[in-house]
Amino acid sequence: MKIWVPSKAAADVLCDLPDAECVVYDGAGPVPEGIEEAEVWIPPLMPVPDIPGLLAGMTRLKLVQTVTAGVEPYRPHLPEGVVLCNARGVHDAGTAEWAVGAMIAALREFPGFVRAQERGEWTYHHTGVLADSTVLIVGYGSIGEALERRLAGFEVEIVRVARSARENVHGQDELPELLPRADVVVLLVPATRDTAGLVDADFLAAMKDGALLVNAARGGVVDTGALLAELEKGRLLAALDVTDPEPLPRDHPLWTAPGVFVTPHVAGSTPASGRRTLRLLRSQLLRYLAGEPLKNVITGSY
Repeated sequence: MKIWVPSKAAADVLCDLPDAECVVYDGAGPVPEGIEEAEVWIPPLMPVPDIPGLLAGMTRLKLVQTVTAGVEPYRPHLPEGVVLCNARGVHDAGTAEWAVGAMIAALREFPGFVRAQERGEWTYHHTGVLADSTVLIVGYGSIGEALERRLAGFEVEIVRVARSARENVHGQDELPELLPRADVVVLLVPATRDTAGLVDADFLAAMKDGALLVNAARGGVVDTGALLAELEKGRLLAALDVTDPEPLPRDHPLWTAPGVFVTPHVAGSTPASGRRTLRLLRSQLLRYLAGEPLKNVITGSY
């Protein structure tokens, strides 16, 4: 069984599996020979060039196991009969930790104080604070649960939103009534047809003056032009780990917009995520070889 893996570390944890041969392909170099023999493909963290061409050439492919929670680069091109699984759970800690850090950094104005430090200026003034805030989590899945656990000691009210309502979780259709209550809106939704452009001009207009938008989902969930308009007016704040476009071009106005804090899609890029990814890959391949049900199989609309 040939398994295409994204790194030597992944190969090391899978190479002792029965009849397994690992081929390392990280997308940076030429495509390895023998593509038609690949039975399992584990793509790298960043999408490789020509995903449709690769999948079309993998004529014996049976399983695609991503190392990300998002599967949008692969799903539209998946050959019939190939199982697609994501890495739900492995990035929860890192992404939730980033979201908490981004909230505090933005509300306590850490980026501005860093710039003042570089200038040698003592810029004393009051800042915002997370305490006593209402935090609206849009996309309440495993990362949302991890975020809520980390916010437990910050004296905030949590409002949960998922695609469909369930006990103690509001449905996405209730957002127009919920947004005006929130001091912080955290985006954790997957990239789907339903969430593309979800945060448009109407969504942003419904947010209260001075509210903070935190995007740890995907850049395409937010209408960049509409967000820029609100930032330029000084009405909203934003902390963004993802952007549209991405990477953000050097001359893009988001870099210099007032009230915005940008990081380069690093929320889940941590040693903890790496360790948990390798554990998932090994347990998943053991399940696959034993004919047992796989974890995180993508079905239905997502």
